[in-house]
Amino acid sequence: MIRENQQLFNLLNIVFDVVVLLISVSIICSFSIPSLSFHSFNLSNKIPLEFFIYLIPSYLFLYYELKLYRPQRTNKSIFSESSKILEVNFIEYLFLSVLSTFGIIDISADFLILFLIINSILATIERALVRLILRYMRSHNFNIKYILVVGAGQYGRHFVETIKKNPYLGYKVIGFLDDNVEGTVSEIKVLGKLNDLEDILESHIVDRVVVSIAPHHYKKFGEVTFICEKMGVRVDIIPDYYRYITSHPSIELIDNIPLISVRYLPLDISYNNYIKRIFDIVFVTVVSIIISPILILVAVGIKLTSPGPIIYKQERVGRDGEVFEMYKFRSMYVNDEETTHENIHWTRKDDPRITPIGRIIRKFSIDELPQFYNILKGDMSLIGPRPERPYLVNKFRESVPKYMIKHHVRPGMTGWAQIHGYRGNTSIVKRIQHDIYYVENWSVMIDVKIFIKTLGLLLTDKNAY
Repeated sequence: MIRENQQLFNLLNIVFDVVVLLISVSIICSFSIPSLSFHSFNLSNKIPLEFFIYLIPSYLFLYYELKLYRPQRTNKSIFSESSKILEVNFIEYLFLSVLSTFGIIDISADFLILFLIINSILATIERALVRLILRYMRSHNFNIKYILVVGAGQYGRHFVETIKKNPYLGYKVIGFLDDNVEGTVSEIKVLGKLNDLEDILESHIVDRVVVSIAPHHYKKFGEVTFICEKMGVRVDIIPDYYRYITSHPSIELIDNIPLISVRYLPLDISYNNYIKRIFDIVFVTVVSIIISPILILVAVGIKLTSPGPIIYKQERVGRDGEVFEMYKFRSMYVNDEETTHENIHWTRKDDPRITPIGRIIRKFSIDELPQFYNILKGDMSLIGPRPERPYLVNKFRESVPKYMIKHHVRPGMTGWAQIHGYRGNTSIVKRIQHDIYYVENWSVMIDVKIFIKTLGLLLTDKNAY
């Protein structure tokens, strides 16, 4: 029944996605904007059939390839698919643009851009609503998957408690199997021993068997797997070492030998890295041209109000531990900018080392703008963990757990830690926890969120001085 329901849900998802595509086109067609037209067809007229012939199959193919039709029984946000939807629309834009360039379809760039924007919004809302409906149904005992847990030890009990706390996931544990425990565990009945597995599968509705047994009993895992596969039941395992693995482990095969990566890094995927890099270059180039008068005024102001260079350079540690020179507008008096290992300390409120104009540009983070050059060079990204000086990195790597994980990605001008208030003289441990979250959960949407939140903090951040 579960498999039949899943097939029905997948079919409905496809139907909903096609409907959203058609609604997106219809919305644009209702606009009375002359520039929004096909090259040879005004939007008020019939839309060329070949447009839909290419549009609908290509969208469904991309949704399938980016795994948007996989079952979603997780505790992620209902908007967690939004980044993949944006990826689909970005690829679709390139695809349709190429078709238009070669004259295969007649479509204007204005129409295409507006269509993709509207479709991204509607598709995100549609997916969120579908997920909300499914969560409601599952929390009311519809579309439930029944689980048998093999092993009533620490990890098995923890798994059951997690399932019970999240009823919207749509799982129900029918019982345990354990050779050493009887009665009930976590209010779940122990149905028997491991040798009773085949009988239990025959007499109960079981969709999945979750194996949670101690390492010295792993020889029994082969027997469990054999029985489950014979009975046509999916089997999963909770590895004893799962506490060392992140929430998004990846598996790589080397000559059929599986290697489980302890830490999944989205930006290790070339496609994600290219998208982020292209955005950095385009954004910095355009914004630099727009704000060039401000940059010139700040440079002149620094030169006229205090002796010394306009740009202050400082060594920082970037991706893969490589040291680079980070650039900032000089905001302190020259002698105070030059710090040694012994006198390094955080800037404080009303710090006498800061020049009058330096106080202004630091307040609004204008002193950071020369780092646009670091971004163009590839030393930094617009969004990412803030880089530290080599001395502090060597110090923190010994005292702060997992500190060096942040160096798996390019450092940024602002990051997840900064928008949560961890900048300047704040908890380094909390800052690293936020940096690690960013590194492990990067997406286009999280970068957009950080960017928007940073703009809002420019006027309200009490730690900016």
